[in-house]
Amino acid sequence: FIPYPVTTGFTSGIALIIFSTQIKDFFGLTVEHVPADFVEKMRVLAAHASSFSGPAFALAAASLAIIVLWPKTLARRIPGSVAALVFGTVAVAVFKLPVETIGTKFGGIPSSLPLPSLPDLSWPVIQSLIQPAFTIALLAAIESLLSAVVADGMIDDRHDSNQELMAQGLANIGSAIFGGIPATGAIARTATNVKNGARSPVAGIIHSLVLLLIVLVAAPLAKNIPLATLSAVLMFVAFNMGEWHNFKRLASWPKSDAAVFLTAFALTVLIDLTVAVEVGMVLASVLFIKRISETTQIAREDEFPEPEAEKPSLADLPPGVQVFRLFGAFTFGAADKLETCLKRARQEPEVLILRMRQVLAMDATGLNALEDLHAKLSRKGRHLVLSGPHAQPLFTMERAGFLDRVGRENVCATFDHALARARELLAPDTTSAPPSTTARIGVGTRD
Repeated sequence: FIPYPVTTGFTSGIALIIFSTQIKDFFGLTVEHVPADFVEKMRVLAAHASSFSGPAFALAAASLAIIVLWPKTLARRIPGSVAALVFGTVAVAVFKLPVETIGTKFGGIPSSLPLPSLPDLSWPVIQSLIQPAFTIALLAAIESLLSAVVADGMIDDRHDSNQELMAQGLANIGSAIFGGIPATGAIARTATNVKNGARSPVAGIIHSLVLLLIVLVAAPLAKNIPLATLSAVLMFVAFNMGEWHNFKRLASWPKSDAAVFLTAFALTVLIDLTVAVEVGMVLASVLFIKRISETTQIAREDEFPEPEAEKPSLADLPPGVQVFRLFGAFTFGAADKLETCLKRARQEPEVLILRMRQVLAMDATGLNALEDLHAKLSRKGRHLVLSGPHAQPLFTMERAGFLDRVGRENVCATFDHALARARELLAPDTTSAPPSTTARIGVGTRD
């Protein structure tokens, strides 16, 4: 239910943010503090462009070239990013390059797991975190299920969405107890895993155990990895992560979808991911409502754009009877169209027949519009007849008690029966008119 422009918009925005955070290390700039804000970050980096480091840039460019040009035949066994890390680390050690490494910048990587501890669950903390927590959970679910769909297509399988999300939720709770951050399935790593022979969740378990082994055993070696090489790896990841081809497709998309995509992208980059997803979803929902309401049509039967062969015969329509047709979803986005259409007709018929056989859905607002219409007609001694309502609108009217208020004899299965009922209502002694000429429709019956 998450629109494609929203997911691709914030994914491209994240890719641009990751790319921007690596500019400093890729060019070896000397900046004490890089702001988190994108615009301010670009301004600060541009102001420190003179601190450019030739050795750092050369190492980063060489590492990026290795990743891009690494033979695909070798990539199945040794990924290009791993080869670039080994190359960069060896180059720094052999040539004593004056570049920052993990060790010189951060003091190395811990070789043990942090002790478990429960977080502060005070009410003020919960209040401040509940909104971003739901957003992060939503994003993690989207990304993980997208990864699962990609894997399904590669191995001709079908994942269990509920099982995936329950496992991810439990894993993230356990990770938080050890000081970890929320994790999600990654499309790039999932695809790489499958291409290297993965066919079951066991491959993911082995992946985790290997990472744990690296942390516990090989952490001292990782402190020699140069940041310039890491920046090249992350820039390549960001480039592949972004949905850049969609920018070329914007001209061919509906304007509303293009607006949602650009909004999600811009807000992700300029403000933050939480705001981008919230605004993107709200905007997409509003535009969806507008689009659905535009498909709903309400008009007089003789004005309705339909082939003549499919129209009922209106030549013998009794005086005082008007026929209107509803087409599409009769929901809150389109309920006002009924009143507008009736006002435009500038006539108050003795009997108004509403043909509803092409209304597949109706909500409380649409029901309220029918109730208001029936009340206005009843106050003036006039009548409302419904023709051929579908199951969902019929059950909605039944649960609300509207069928009893409008009169079940005024809810007919077909237009011919509705027309016969209108003639009964126009007869001088309506109360004694035989009801056998009208086919009623009730809950559980079919036209």
